[in-house]
Amino acid sequence: MATICWAPLALLSLAAAAGGQDAVPQWTRFEARFTSAKQYANPLQEVRLEVEWTGPGSKRHVTDGFWDGENAWKARFSPDQTGDWSYVTRSTPEDPGLHGQKGAFRCVRYSGSSPLYRHGAVGVSPDRRHFRQADGTPWFWLSDTAWHGVMKADAGSWEFYLKDRAAKGFTAVQFISTNWTAAAGNADLRVAFTGKERIAVDPVFYEWMDERIDAINEHSMIAAPALIWTAGSPMNPGNLLPDDQVILLARYMTARWGSHQVIWILNGDGDYTGERSERWKKIGRAVFSSPAQPDRLATLHPRGRTWMSEWFLGEPWFSFNGYQSGHRSDPDSLHWLTQGPLSQYWKREPHCPDVNLEPNYEAHRDRTPGASRVFSDHDVRRAAYWSLLVAPPAGVSYGAHGIWSWELKAHEPMAHRGTGVAPPWREAMNLPGSTQMKYLVKLFTSLHWWRLRPAPDLLLDQPGSKDPTRFVPLAVADDGSFSLAYLPVGTAVKIASKVPGRARWFNPRTGEWAAERNFGPGTTEFAAPDSNDWVLWREFIVSR
Repeated sequence: MATICWAPLALLSLAAAAGGQDAVPQWTRFEARFTSAKQYANPLQEVRLEVEWTGPGSKRHVTDGFWDGENAWKARFSPDQTGDWSYVTRSTPEDPGLHGQKGAFRCVRYSGSSPLYRHGAVGVSPDRRHFRQADGTPWFWLSDTAWHGVMKADAGSWEFYLKDRAAKGFTAVQFISTNWTAAAGNADLRVAFTGKERIAVDPVFYEWMDERIDAINEHSMIAAPALIWTAGSPMNPGNLLPDDQVILLARYMTARWGSHQVIWILNGDGDYTGERSERWKKIGRAVFSSPAQPDRLATLHPRGRTWMSEWFLGEPWFSFNGYQSGHRSDPDSLHWLTQGPLSQYWKREPHCPDVNLEPNYEAHRDRTPGASRVFSDHDVRRAAYWSLLVAPPAGVSYGAHGIWSWELKAHEPMAHRGTGVAPPWREAMNLPGSTQMKYLVKLFTSLHWWRLRPAPDLLLDQPGSKDPTRFVPLAVADDGSFSLAYLPVGTAVKIASKVPGRARWFNPRTGEWAAERNFGPGTTEFAAPDSNDWVLWREFIVSR
């Protein structure tokens, strides 16, 4: 028996319009349910369920089904084409309730307002510089880092949080998908899996996760789960489990969530360079060789100041380069972000989008040795604008101490000594940096941001060469129509231009614009309104 599962819409009228056949809007989710003929001691280990989906023009996809408790099994699919689809199942071993099951549904055009479904699944642009949706609409990554939120938040709190993030222009939410050293389980004290050499999963834990991920998508944001956390502790699944069990656990989650609007983060906070990269290449190929949805993107979340594209470019599953500039403000750390691999490697072939998945977290303690301060909204803005303008922009993530660990009261996060006392999540949600991310995304999405390319040679004096805190990134549209520069401490910059134009200063703290001024060809000095940080926008008069 097949049923539809897509929470935001009542689809009875669509099913009736399709002559009684189940109908699903394009890019949403169809769910088929099956009942096994026997109950298995450990279904994750004992049974493999595959589903072959055939769509218009005989287009075929093969995905994994998953166990959902007792004798219940499910398969989910997000149709990318309108028209009639059918499916047939295969189970190993052959279980009469799972093997050879058939069904059909009709995919109809989505008629709602959510941009996730109106424009289709997120992919990589043809020039491999940014993200775009299926119909060609550019998609800007602005993710909030709620690592513990999906596991720890009750439904009402999660809804309250997501409304705030959606209103501020966030387009994605990053989270950790299993128990790990900093979260021993979910709010009901259930764990994702037990065991080591032969793990077992808890479907009730994952039903909780399903509901929270549904809610992310309902608010038109992409879910970005980190599947296998691998930071230093031996209790994290990437360190605890042998490779075959890592693969099995990750494939269970990709089968369960692949038909949601998701972008995969294979692992988190580990060292995946050198010889270690071979392990994760192998795991990535095994996990994503038969994903639950073939068009979903994937990356890694490495430890601070390591560069993944150097090791993983060319892997068939590696879609974009995620990196972490981290939680320090020493000169070496600032130089790494502004003049390190991000500024050096973006021209190399093959290209891929670069996204800072973990810059300075607001209200988090500066981990520079000897530092006692916490990161301010200025630190957050600076890291974000640097990340977006030092290479062709694809997006950036934001993080707040208290949100990432989902604290219910002021407390230093579990197993994160030295990060500082975090405010409760409801308080952390209102830190000024998150509102300033709204202004950032509003600025970028008002422009053809995907056309920007770094142009450091046009800056005649780089303040950052003497003081890394004053580094000024400058980027120009590839068609020469406009440019953006970020001044972290105001003052003035001299920029060369062969053509005249007009300029305005954008206030990243308030989202307001200063008065416009014209400029002529040649070297022009632009003085910021004051000593705070500012963004300089210039539009050029280009003859056609």
